[in-house]
Amino acid sequence: MTGQEWARFLARRVAAAIAVVLVLSFGIFALLYLAPGSVEQTLLGTKPASPETIGAIRAQYHLDEPFLVQYLRWLGAALHLDFGTSIRSGSQVGTEISARLPLTIVLVLYGSALAVAAGLPLGVWAAVRRGLAVDRLATGASIAAVSAPPFAVGLLLLFVFAIGLGWFPVYGTGETPAQTLWHLTLPAIALGLGGMGLIVRLTRAAMVGELDQDYIVFARARGLRGRTVVGYALRNSLVPVLTAAGLIVTSTLVGTVLVEVTFALPGLGSLLVDSVTFKDVPVVQAVALLLTVLIAIINLVVDVAYAVVDPRIALGREAS
Repeated sequence: MTGQEWARFLARRVAAAIAVVLVLSFGIFALLYLAPGSVEQTLLGTKPASPETIGAIRAQYHLDEPFLVQYLRWLGAALHLDFGTSIRSGSQVGTEISARLPLTIVLVLYGSALAVAAGLPLGVWAAVRRGLAVDRLATGASIAAVSAPPFAVGLLLLFVFAIGLGWFPVYGTGETPAQTLWHLTLPAIALGLGGMGLIVRLTRAAMVGELDQDYIVFARARGLRGRTVVGYALRNSLVPVLTAAGLIVTSTLVGTVLVEVTFALPGLGSLLVDSVTFKDVPVVQAVALLLTVLIAIINLVVDVAYAVVDPRIALGREAS
């Protein structure tokens, strides 16, 4: 593609991502606005309150304004990275998120990297050995991995490798980067196991289709063997693999909510669960919006990767 075609393609994808984020931000705000309970009840608890006190709380949090005014005020502040004040702690929501976001990002990247590093070679191996015992074993294991809930896998890993064998720590994040990676290994495996199974299945299916193509037959007829032929087939199988990689990162990001609670990790997931329990609406809104933005960015990166691997995809979208 030319530079102008790339610019048009990126502009269209960025505009679509922004539109999706705006629609979902409205949905997030509306659902929390309609949820049972209120900020006044959360702050006051069982204490008696006068109408003046309730009115002051509503004025402080702009609850006496119309719904659309509240939404536009919240969205405008969020665009300036101002998410308000936490009802539970009284600190700035942005400060709480920035303190927990790095751990969640490291955990998501770690789990996704493990899924790709294990799933891609297993899928290729199963395709090359299709019909043999290795193929059946890899396919069966991938089905089991996809079906296993991450939090249940996390509990099993904790019981066997942390409590039973004592190879890994039960909780905590460590003090040095190396210790942090070691503490996050079991949570990353729990998050990445399902993604690994998905990559195995999609890689195998794509590779089997490519290995039956005429250009592979011609390559083998010319005397090419082994890694060279597999490399040709893998190159043309990357689009469905990239699809799986994007799904893995997004599902891993969502799966951190329960896995962080299972392993007592102070990340965004545990913050979200605690905030929902306490009905800390500003924090819930901010975390939900942040997750939405991160997922939109991941999908945008995957779309660009599609166009890099196969420029015909971007040209087809431009023509449509």
